[in-house]
Amino acid sequence: MRGSVNRPPTPEIDDEPQKEPTLQEIINIKLIESGEKEKLMDLLRERLIECGWRDEMKALCRSYARKKGRNNVTVDDLIHVITPKGRATVPDSVKAELLQRIRAFLTSAAL
Repeated sequence: MRGSVNRPPTPEIDDEPQKEPTLQEIINIKLIESGEKEKLMDLLRERLIECGWRDEMKALCRSYARKKGRNNVTVDDLIHVITPKGRATVPDSVKAELLQRIRAFLTSAAL
């Protein structure tokens, strides 16, 4: 490896062998390339708004900010506190619909 005082060492070309992408990485690439990931994100956003999940999360954030004081809360604090609750409260019907759409995509993409 080469290095200097002003920058970190630059790895040589042969230092890091190319690794094969995982199945998850391949699926993610296919979803992005096809535009399906954006469609899934839009669907998720729409369903979460429809079921009131978004309003519930907004209320939790406001409640937390009031409790701690508006000037004492950072975005990182909110993310740390709200993320576990948010993930746990996504309705099963929304998860099932997204899973069904992903499976249909994988079948049509022959992965």
